Amino acid sequence: MIFSLLISNPLEQFEILDFAYFTFPLFSAAKFSLTNIGFYLILVFMLIISINFLTTNNQRIIPSRWSISLESTYGSIVSMVREQINHEIYVPLIFVFFNFVLFNNLIGLVPYSFTPTSHLIMTIGLSSGILMAVTIIGLFRHGLVFFSYFVPAGTPLTMVPLLVIIELISYLARALSLGLRLSANMIAGHSLLKIFSGFTWGAMTLGPFMFFVSLLPLGVLTLLYALELSIAFLQAYVFTILLASYLKDAIDLH
Repeated sequence: MIFSLLISNPLEQFEILDFAYFTFPLFSAAKFSLTNIGFYLILVFMLIISINFLTTNNQRIIPSRWSISLESTYGSIVSMVREQINHEIYVPLIFVFFNFVLFNNLIGLVPYSFTPTSHLIMTIGLSSGILMAVTIIGLFRHGLVFFSYFVPAGTPLTMVPLLVIIELISYLARALSLGLRLSANMIAGHSLLKIFSGFTWGAMTLGPFMFFVSLLPLGVLTLLYALELSIAFLQAYVFTILLASYLKDAIDLH
């Protein structure tokens, strides 16, 4: 019975449910709720602020390991921005996005928690907002010349209408691809962990012999968890490097 319950639905971990809610007695139809995705977004926001505040070296001679780690991350973001954009004014923006995506990925690896970045409503909303902001930056810097981005250099005049449509579709598709890539990786990895952990735990509860037999898949499960941990960092890096690439295109019109 326990075995069947644990592996019944690996997608149940992604359901958006009411975390807390209240209703007005006079208006029975009015319901104000805080969902689990909203709660975890607030929690991630508080964690980012707390960690960045607690790891400062204002009153320390020797920096802590947390401080060194944060400074190394910031230095990596600065190097990436210099290579991709060559405009350090965008470093805080990209650093915030990196931390936001990373912490949302990592918090989902805590048992019985929730992964906000597994939902398309959040990731595509985030990527759509980024695309709109990048477009506004491009229009602000270049004016109407920004639309020359959709006409590759050396294009024959007869091919311009077709290529403009193709480039425009490709440009708008970024709003889907950036968010879809992140969400798909989170869903696939967490579903695999759920299925594998359900089978492993179910087998371990069948008796002493199966308990020792299940030590091998338990080791594989540990490796899968380590893989998901690395994917959480990798997806945050991929998200920010693509953001830097989109900014570079808007700034340099390449």
